[in-house]
Amino acid sequence: MTPSKKPASRNTILTTLIEIQQAMGRSAELREAFKAALQILYTSYPIQCGAIFLSDDSGEKILLKASIGLEKERSKEEYEIGEGLTGRIAETGKPIVTPQVSKEPMFLNRLCSYNPAKDAELSYIGVPVSLDYKNYGVLTALLTYKPGRNLEEALNFFMLVASALVQPIKLRDAIALERQRLIDENAMLKQKLQSEYSFHNIIGNSHEMRDVYDKVSQVARSDTTVMLRGESGTGKELIAQAIHYNSLRSEMPFVRVNCAAIPETLIEAEFFGYEKGAFTGAVERKKGRFEVADGGTIFLDEIGDLSPATQVKLLRVLQEREFERVGGTETIKVNIRIVAATNQNIEQMISDNRFREDLYYRLNVFSIYLPPLRERKADILLLADHFMLKYGRKESKSIKRISTPAIDMLMRYHWPGNVRELENCIERAVLLCEDQVIHSYHLPPTLQTAESSGTLPTLSLQKAVASYEKELIQDALKTSRGNQAKTARLLDTTERILGYKINKYAIDCKRFKTA
Repeated sequence: MTPSKKPASRNTILTTLIEIQQAMGRSAELREAFKAALQILYTSYPIQCGAIFLSDDSGEKILLKASIGLEKERSKEEYEIGEGLTGRIAETGKPIVTPQVSKEPMFLNRLCSYNPAKDAELSYIGVPVSLDYKNYGVLTALLTYKPGRNLEEALNFFMLVASALVQPIKLRDAIALERQRLIDENAMLKQKLQSEYSFHNIIGNSHEMRDVYDKVSQVARSDTTVMLRGESGTGKELIAQAIHYNSLRSEMPFVRVNCAAIPETLIEAEFFGYEKGAFTGAVERKKGRFEVADGGTIFLDEIGDLSPATQVKLLRVLQEREFERVGGTETIKVNIRIVAATNQNIEQMISDNRFREDLYYRLNVFSIYLPPLRERKADILLLADHFMLKYGRKESKSIKRISTPAIDMLMRYHWPGNVRELENCIERAVLLCEDQVIHSYHLPPTLQTAESSGTLPTLSLQKAVASYEKELIQDALKTSRGNQAKTARLLDTTERILGYKINKYAIDCKRFKTA
């Protein structure tokens, strides 16, 4: 037992409360904050020993979080709810004051090394640490027993101390809640990415695309380097993302590098990073794309646009998975998977000495060819419907379908810009559309005038009106599934006039009966 300490004056009590309040705001770590509060009580109030207990996750026990004046072997104390004085406070949420602990059978003597036969009498004060009827734990203290001590005043003081202890608890709970929110949000975003970039969600049922899906499923869960070949706009980045998010590295970064967009003077710094002072403007160390992608996948788009000098440096990374930052000497090792893509004829570039053959063989381990849209016309309508719904939602327009003449126009076009061009066309059509159907006149002029050569003669007014009239009739026939009577009602005309127009434009009504 420590010797008796002089009771605190009212000024000391006020100062002690202020110090405890300030200590609670200095640390977000509960044990540190609580230890600081007990140290102030031990020094200034003073107490013989004290402890702060908090409820465990089950709510069936209270566990010691901080203490002062206890023996080391008793520093990991706990109480069942309702056990002893401290457990009773946790159970009821009400304070307990015991003037003489030697006369209280519920005092379990677990704090100080107290011997009733030899040591001076002690007084026990225990208060709940609570807020808004929620009990977080218990603050306990043992004071030297003094017959004239105002224990009611002491209780009020410790109640104020307990209210100050709620501050770091609320901060802890807020941090835990925010951390859990971020974890849940991160998990949701990862799940969304994996779902969005699953190759099962890539639009296309043609034989050519099924072959692409088969290859993606074969290579995704390995660490094999993949080379994506195909024209611009065929969806190489989408396939690269599908490979990554269906791989064992899906939890790690996916880093995209457009090799054609980075200036030659900066590409080494972008790839490998740089040290502070490596060149003018390098005011601090910066990680390169390869270092950022460590553990994940790096997608090197437009790989054919790299200069020969950069190709040499890239070759080492592929071989050894190591490099140095610009201006640095430290060798950095990375664990990355590489997916490369190009729309160029790499074999011809090798023949022209514009691309290193050894780099080509390092990259071309598993090659996937993405067919242009003109080679998979069976997918055009699927893609068009997908983009129609996508941009319809974006523009808050209820567009239901694409008219038959517009579909014919989409199917006749040769799509030099591939899927990217198709998406742009449908986005434009959605913006122009004022009803629930995309018509041919909503499509770009390049489609309206393009067949094999890309141009058609300008129509006269008479032919333009006839073309529009024919399209309206075909669209109405499609809605009515070839029923001429219903079509006439839709167009607010008679069956006789409609029949005349059908014969005039040589429209085959049978075509629409199964549409």
